[in-house]
Amino acid sequence: MVIKVFLATASGSTAIKKKQQDVVGFLETLKVEYTPLDIACNEDNRMWMRQNVPEDMKPSNGIPLPPQIFNEESYCGDYETFFNAKEDNSVYAFLGLPPPPGSKEAMQAEKSCVVENGTHTKEETHAEGNSDESLREEVPVGERNGDTHAKEGEEGETAEEGETAAEEAAEETEDSKARIEEDEEAEEEADEDKDEDSQPMSEEEEDLQSEEEEELRQLEDEDEAEAPEEEEDE
Repeated sequence: MVIKVFLATASGSTAIKKKQQDVVGFLETLKVEYTPLDIACNEDNRMWMRQNVPEDMKPSNGIPLPPQIFNEESYCGDYETFFNAKEDNSVYAFLGLPPPPGSKEAMQAEKSCVVENGTHTKEETHAEGNSDESLREEVPVGERNGDTHAKEGEEGETAEEGETAAEEAAEETEDSKARIEEDEEAEEEADEDKDEDSQPMSEEEEDLQSEEEEELRQLEDEDEAEAPEEEEDE
């Protein structure tokens, strides 16, 4: 990008000469490269300047006076706007150039970025990082990790409680199974006794039972026969 400064080297106006010297001197102080273009000795420069100055920046008579400043084909401004930019430390922005690192304009640009974007500059971020580190050094490790230890303790207690509950549930399940097995065995024994009682007697059992009944009847008959004899003896 080339900064163009339109000047009138043969101007008879002291005010114009002073303004031109002010602009050129300040650009040289900032070490900004520029190209001076004389409109007094070059008609093409004069016509180009007059055609490219915006209408709203021209005076009432329509003829802009030097110095006029351009960045390539883009209009920057006249002496008044240049002077205001110099007072505001925004000459580089006025010229459409990036400010060099470390300049006042660069620092102001960084601050404006912080305000607009809510970000921090490198220095502020570094300072905040150091403050955080200093706080970490002051606070004991045990206190910094207190929350972590508490969470680990709670998790350990929860795990132990879960294991205890699981063991109790397993014991209850085993007890219930044992009770069910005992009940089933008792029912089976009762069913076996019922089956034995309800089974029909075999022929041998019937013969034994009939013999026993016969013997009982004979004994009863003998007892009855002996009873009258004893009475007669009396």
